[in-house]
Amino acid sequence: MNTIKYLVGSEDVLDLPFEPYSEKVCTFLTVLSDILMKDIETRKYSDIVSFAFWCRKANIIGKKNEWNKRGEKRLGRGLVFHIAPSNIPINFAFTYIFSLLAGNANIVRVPSKEFPQVTLMCQIMKELLEEYPEINSRTAFVQYPSNDEITEQFSREADVRVVWGGDNTITKIRAYPAKPKCIDLVFADRYSICILDGQVIEEEDNIGLKKLAENFYNDTYLIDQNACSSPQVIFWKNTSDEAKKRFWEAIFEYSKPKYKLQEASCVDKYMKLCQDAINIPELKKKNQIENLIYHIELEKLPLNITSLRGSCGYFYEYNLNRYEELLPILTEKFQTITYYGVDAVEIQKFLIENHVKGIDRIVPVGKSLDIDVIWDGYDIISMLSRIIEVK
Repeated sequence: MNTIKYLVGSEDVLDLPFEPYSEKVCTFLTVLSDILMKDIETRKYSDIVSFAFWCRKANIIGKKNEWNKRGEKRLGRGLVFHIAPSNIPINFAFTYIFSLLAGNANIVRVPSKEFPQVTLMCQIMKELLEEYPEINSRTAFVQYPSNDEITEQFSREADVRVVWGGDNTITKIRAYPAKPKCIDLVFADRYSICILDGQVIEEEDNIGLKKLAENFYNDTYLIDQNACSSPQVIFWKNTSDEAKKRFWEAIFEYSKPKYKLQEASCVDKYMKLCQDAINIPELKKKNQIENLIYHIELEKLPLNITSLRGSCGYFYEYNLNRYEELLPILTEKFQTITYYGVDAVEIQKFLIENHVKGIDRIVPVGKSLDIDVIWDGYDIISMLSRIIEVK
């Protein structure tokens, strides 16, 4: 345990719960939002700005009012141990505040990899929490190298374990001993897709097309397609070659001055293309715009489509005639559909009528990373709190 670095808080975490959306927590988050919005350094990072925007007073009050309509009396479950993903810098802050809003004390393992966003957030939170001793005493942000003994110890102490990670990580954590009533809330490795209407894109004006390119960039290039909600396959409806050309050229024009493509990534993308050419019989055609964009056309949909994963601007695409073509591939592994030009309610109706086990979110292009208290089909605040019932 001596290798643990406490970035915020200490090892003496008070595990007493309080009510969801307590006034002290709501006030803390709105003050935090104001500080982050005004800080020159934090405003350099779009993910911190998005976090600060979520914590703004209007959003927190709105969430609280919706929660209060339930009329339930609840308390948090106690101590929550979080394992944040290693590849999404600001996720550790979201998982913390969701649990805090639910009324819990928290030990959060932040990524071991150094991210400037993590450093900035921890510095600001540490200073602010000194003004909120009740929350400070229930908070610890920890950082330590891979160590099963440390993780197992935190796991034993927890009333809830929240795990963001791959399937292997989740299986490993679940194998650690836990309290009899401990709840595991897991956010496993998921897969996401995008559905675009080619006719709408072909008819879109230049301003609308540029905005679409910006939104698509934010879903994908901004985090190198690492998020589970980042689309890997682009499904085209009502499309033409001209529509595709217009779309990809707009992505290129927007991305080129913004995205810093590393030389190693260029090599990795080319190697992946060679491997796909050998291993994917459904591959129809390779399209490329310099080294920035590879978009690989599929003639058929492979049943193991979740194995098709790109990064740094490597995408797959398929012409979709009917939504029914998706049924053989939509497993519980699927999380998000982003869309543009198509009817989201129609997609929702299709999923429900066909009893699809996968897909928890249908959001416009540009909104794939907009995390909220409903995520992966979970009502997180409800999951992390308990009802005090009176009959």
